[in-house]
Amino acid sequence: MPLDPEFRTVLDTLQSAGALPLVREDAVTTRKHYRALATARRGPDFVPEQVAAVTDGTVEGPAGPVPVRTYVPTDDRGGVLLYLHGGGWVLGDLVTHDPVCRRVANTTGAVVVAVDYRLAPEHPHPAPIDDAWAALLAVAGRYPDRPLGVAGDSAGASLAAGLALRARDRGGPDLAAQLLFYPALDPACATPSMQDNAEGYFLTADAMRWFWELYLSGDAVADPEVAPLGSDTSADPSGVAPAVVATAEFDPLHDEGRDWADALAAAGVPVTRVEGPGLIHGYVAFLGAVEAAETAAEKSLDAVAALLSPPAP
Repeated sequence: MPLDPEFRTVLDTLQSAGALPLVREDAVTTRKHYRALATARRGPDFVPEQVAAVTDGTVEGPAGPVPVRTYVPTDDRGGVLLYLHGGGWVLGDLVTHDPVCRRVANTTGAVVVAVDYRLAPEHPHPAPIDDAWAALLAVAGRYPDRPLGVAGDSAGASLAAGLALRARDRGGPDLAAQLLFYPALDPACATPSMQDNAEGYFLTADAMRWFWELYLSGDAVADPEVAPLGSDTSADPSGVAPAVVATAEFDPLHDEGRDWADALAAAGVPVTRVEGPGLIHGYVAFLGAVEAAETAAEKSLDAVAALLSPPAP
């Protein structure tokens, strides 16, 4: 189908305002630009989606305290989700994804713990996933009686997929679910969708290559936890947590999400696929503004809520 007309308006508005391209001259400048974009709709009259409670804290990480933010939903149904923000492992923080985490908490009925993991290029792989792993262990210890899941968007979905593999390989913690919104899973950037959607849909193929280069800089190299679809690093997903994989039609990463869902299913992992017809990469950032994004996100979150539902006594 054609690009969703509401997203066509969004992209035209961003282009005319000089907000595109996303990537600027360096990581620091691009971070500031990304944060400005993420908070642009939060004017003086902005009221965030209400949850029962929001608290900031830290967990002990491999290089010191890792900031986390915990969201208690208005209707707590007993699950807990570790949430990892997107931004190419280079951008994003607890502020940029605060609205998303509030929606995830309320729709799934799960406590959401968002992680402010270290960012590349200052902290390339494995720093982000090691911080995320430390947070996952801390959350599992803090909520031992709750079904536990991992979730994320874009680079955060990549980290979530890596955590699911690591949890399997290290004997736990047991995961009930993984939610992957348009994950990045192959640094080769050579899929048909990477070519077909290379420009014009917010995330570009060149930007994705830039993110990978910074994330895997220095002595960091790809491994199956980072690039499960890589030609030299492909991962066997057998035995990982049941997955919800959401893709967007006009996304350079579309095929990576589809291909990982195929690999999961072929390995016998229960998979719910949520297609995003007419949508672009990053659509969960537009909840409340684009109806089609709402529909896809709600379907994804409802599927995760079902996986996190505690068993009946």
